[in-house]
Amino acid sequence: MIEAQGVSLTFQTADGPVHALKDVNLSVAPGDFVSFIGPSGCGKTTFLRSIAALETPTGGALRVNGMDPDAARRARAYGYVFQAPGLYPWRTIAGNISLPLEIMGFSRAERAERVARVMDLVELSGFGGKFPWQLSGGMQQRASIARALAFDADILLMDEPFGALDEIVRDRLNEALLALWRKTGKTIGFVTHSIPEAVYLSTKIVVMSPRPGRITRVIDSPLPPDRPLEIRDTPEFIALAHEVREGLREGHSYD
Repeated sequence: MIEAQGVSLTFQTADGPVHALKDVNLSVAPGDFVSFIGPSGCGKTTFLRSIAALETPTGGALRVNGMDPDAARRARAYGYVFQAPGLYPWRTIAGNISLPLEIMGFSRAERAERVARVMDLVELSGFGGKFPWQLSGGMQQRASIARALAFDADILLMDEPFGALDEIVRDRLNEALLALWRKTGKTIGFVTHSIPEAVYLSTKIVVMSPRPGRITRVIDSPLPPDRPLEIRDTPEFIALAHEVREGLREGHSYD
């Protein structure tokens, strides 16, 4: 679904070039849940934005669902969830979720059917007539996820969507996202700073080094698809978290 070969990206600034990514190589299979983890400024979001054609690599090759990223964008091959929900305050929750469908020209009946389906997926049924300010932060982020799912893209890209939420809400949304992934079979790319979150959610964990962003380790998770929160207390989970932590340390010492 996603194939990166030697991807590099350098930003030209008034203070000189900033090397955000260097020689990134990665293969993501259909149905993978891939988390990108690393220190701030390591290029996690830049790589995700490159997949989404929001940034353009200056070197290497990147394919998304068999196409170059810009073609994948035009083909609506992915949905994108940003760090903030980005909901229009003057639109209802259903109206916000429906917006991309309106832009794409779906009929009113099909928009209503799709909105109802994705609201049920993210457990927001009954809140379609509410406005964003009437919902909690966690519910607003679920609405943002529903909007990204509404046009049924094969890939869901998520840029640290739960980073601003408290731990209790974050745990609940982690559980909900894992259940949604199992139901839909989407391929998910997920940026996070949290080791427990990356280990809990992922089939594959991509550990990145400080700038210039490089992949220091790709860890395949041995954990089963069904993961209650209590799995975080098991030896297998703790060992995997330790491996991720070692990968982060290795990235900091990368020469």
